[in-house]
Amino acid sequence: MITLSRKQQENVYADLTGIRAELNEGTIRSGKTMSDALKMAIVYASSPDPLHLVLAYNQEQAYRMFMDCEGFGLEHIFADCGEIRHDEHGDHLWLNLPTGEKRIYYKGGGKVNAVGAITGMSFGTITFLEFNLLNKEVIEEAFRRTKVAKFRYHLIEQNPPAPNRPNLETLNQFVLTNTFRFRHWIPSDNPMLTGKRAKEWEEECKASDYLYKRDWLGERVMPQGAIYGNFDTDKNSAMMLQGKVVDAFCSADGGQSDATTCSYNLVTLYEGKYYLYRMANYYHSGEESNETKAGSVYAREIRDFINWCHTKWGYRPSRIFVDPACKWLSEELKLIGIKTDKADNNSRDKTSSNGMKIETGIERGRSAIGNQVFFLFETEEEHPYGHYHFIKELGVYTRNETTGKPIDKNNHAMDEFRYSINYFFTKYASKVYDIQIKGGE
Repeated sequence: MITLSRKQQENVYADLTGIRAELNEGTIRSGKTMSDALKMAIVYASSPDPLHLVLAYNQEQAYRMFMDCEGFGLEHIFADCGEIRHDEHGDHLWLNLPTGEKRIYYKGGGKVNAVGAITGMSFGTITFLEFNLLNKEVIEEAFRRTKVAKFRYHLIEQNPPAPNRPNLETLNQFVLTNTFRFRHWIPSDNPMLTGKRAKEWEEECKASDYLYKRDWLGERVMPQGAIYGNFDTDKNSAMMLQGKVVDAFCSADGGQSDATTCSYNLVTLYEGKYYLYRMANYYHSGEESNETKAGSVYAREIRDFINWCHTKWGYRPSRIFVDPACKWLSEELKLIGIKTDKADNNSRDKTSSNGMKIETGIERGRSAIGNQVFFLFETEEEHPYGHYHFIKELGVYTRNETTGKPIDKNNHAMDEFRYSINYFFTKYASKVYDIQIKGGE
């Protein structure tokens, strides 16, 4: 039996008369998503429209967050009258209901080329998950796809974005016509998060005023301390490699409760300059997924990831760098025949003014981003090794307002990115770019 908090009950059973867009916004683990799945199950069962859409950053997230939802998602709610199917429009949950057959498509909307996946389709309702991470053009097209619905409704869910986030502008059409509803969520709205666990989380959030306001109070806060705040999704993304590929390498870091991450990177040479492309990313968090994997399993999955990248792009990594502090991952990879090198984790660099050696790598990363030397490589088709976790961490990897030190949170892919940047700068970029960032004594 599911126990719902008062906020969850309010969300699930709210009257939708006259409402065209409903925004559930608040902290992580506040109980939004599970209650949203229950809410939409009721909507689907009564909707006169046959087609519906769930959009997340990528299709994997759409399935994980809404179809599965840790055992509480649509696939489980409709277990006796539905199944996952595929047709010419994509993967969907097919439902056989008294009100007729329904198809709930689940797709990725984090990339601009995702617009093509929904063009020409019509939907009754659309659910937007992690709305702040979605591409604005995809959102605008999605709203157009419901224009002829018999019951037009959009459910929007997100963690607190920056107040100036462009995606918020797309909601003005509903705000100005009084068809919009906002609901705010905080950790106490989750009936599973009580007592000691809630107190521990509150104390963790107090490490930063920014994190406390965003992750505990659920407020929209400008991330002034964002370490890689100069990253621009348009300028630092690419769908074509520029120049000749001169190197391929991987960078990895591991943890069994924390995240284990490995990136596949290509270096190109074009008109006398070197460029770094982050092509793909293996990422798994035991804490986030509630699934703890053995080290040997991580090693095999990373091997499969490397082989997948080699097959797709044709370049076998010349070197595989692993954080020297993560000895277990190096040993597990060695046992299955994969030779690794120690990543440059900046432990040998000079201590900066704030007492942190990693600042050398961070400044290299900021320079590569700002000078448009570093790119995330996007593909037309979706695949399981996209940049979702990288982009998500990028927006919340911040500094402590008092000490100026990077907060040791939301930084698993960020650390591994720093290792790849250190290798790139040491071997290539320092030779041709006028960027005076030196490590060593």
